Amino acid sequence: MNAVDSPIRQTADTLEALYAAHLAEQQRHTEHALHRGGYDALLIASGVEKFAFLDDRPYVFQPNPHFKLWVPLIRHPDSWLVIRPGHRPRLVYVQPEDYWHVPPEAPSGFWVDHFELIVVRKPEEALPYLQLPGELAIVGEADAALGDIVPNNPPEVLNPLHHARAVKTGYELLRLREASALGAKAHLAAQRAFRDGRSEAAIHAAYLRACGLAERDLPYGNIVALNEHAAVLHYQYQDQRAPAQSLSLLIDAGAHSCGYASDITRTTGNGDTTFQALVDAMEAAQLRLVDRVRAGVDYRDIHLASHREIAGVLRQLGIVRMDEDAMLAQGVTSTFLPHGIGHLLGLQVHDVGGFMAGEDGGTIAKPEGHPYLRLTRVLQPGMVVTIEPGLYFIPMLLDKLRATPAAAQVDWALVKHLGAFGGVRIEDDVACRDAGAPENLTRDAFAALD
Repeated sequence: MNAVDSPIRQTADTLEALYAAHLAEQQRHTEHALHRGGYDALLIASGVEKFAFLDDRPYVFQPNPHFKLWVPLIRHPDSWLVIRPGHRPRLVYVQPEDYWHVPPEAPSGFWVDHFELIVVRKPEEALPYLQLPGELAIVGEADAALGDIVPNNPPEVLNPLHHARAVKTGYELLRLREASALGAKAHLAAQRAFRDGRSEAAIHAAYLRACGLAERDLPYGNIVALNEHAAVLHYQYQDQRAPAQSLSLLIDAGAHSCGYASDITRTTGNGDTTFQALVDAMEAAQLRLVDRVRAGVDYRDIHLASHREIAGVLRQLGIVRMDEDAMLAQGVTSTFLPHGIGHLLGLQVHDVGGFMAGEDGGTIAKPEGHPYLRLTRVLQPGMVVTIEPGLYFIPMLLDKLRATPAAAQVDWALVKHLGAFGGVRIEDDVACRDAGAPENLTRDAFAALD
């Protein structure tokens, strides 16, 4: 096999082709949005470094998602993109001379040749390259203002861009698969640490080691919940000491690849047969919900189906002795599943545009009685969504259930037993296809490791 035909060369060629097609698609979307809004060019600020109040300590830099849509740069404050119809995109790349911190490396890689690249040393040196004739749509936070270049974030330009961003290009799907691969590898390491009886903090450390990311590089703060902590949906702490007995682990954690996120949740038990029956039932329900990710399906219907699935699990395990219709009519399932079934995924963990009625904006309403759903759109090929049903034993919600007539149909002794485990959530990242079954990025990543 010669060098041209090598797998490495083929992978590089594929990446280059996918990226070129991705940029062409973003150029098309941007020219369309500019034309609709009556603007001549789009300027995108990468963002600026922010500091803690009354302190000189910076927060972790978070780039403008519009910026990293075009370039795989996530640690580059003060830089700018200029997008104009009929022109190659311009990147004003700020590379400061600095001996206090490590400055960004010189631009290099598969993406560089696609840009008119201008390297400057100071943020203010970018200004002459941004001052263009005509009406400018300037996207960024207010603190990104530079001279007379002040972000105006026109909704008539942002709305069509946000609406379009829900459908991923081939390049974006590649990055999302890479992020899933990293996350799956780290999840397995976390499960091993749990079985070794480690603390939440030690499990988190094992996760970081396995995916090779620093904590600042994670797409969101890991949820590492042992035992009853799994009943806190966004549990934000990590105990340094292991509990006397590790009953269960719920870990909701992802990874990044060039700015694209994975978002994966797994729940592991310690061998208790009753809890394992719950995990198994939730696993089967989750896979049935994943299979509903098809083009033309209203995502709200998947969410409503998740409550029927939860009702079935509650009845199957004898937790609630009611039929599914009665549970749904009386809102019993919302005690055990108080959140939405999922959201769009991409450059942001909760990607924008989830409620948009169209490229002019507008809102598609959530189902009545389901205030926490983050996606209400009809699914299209290329959309990537999470499917994350949960069944939890949350004391404050269980107390409310006790005050209803349905309480007489609940096996409270079983609830008490399972409450010590906190709950179960299983989450996969799923891509909608043109036809047939969806692509389960998460399951494929775990299968590759097996």
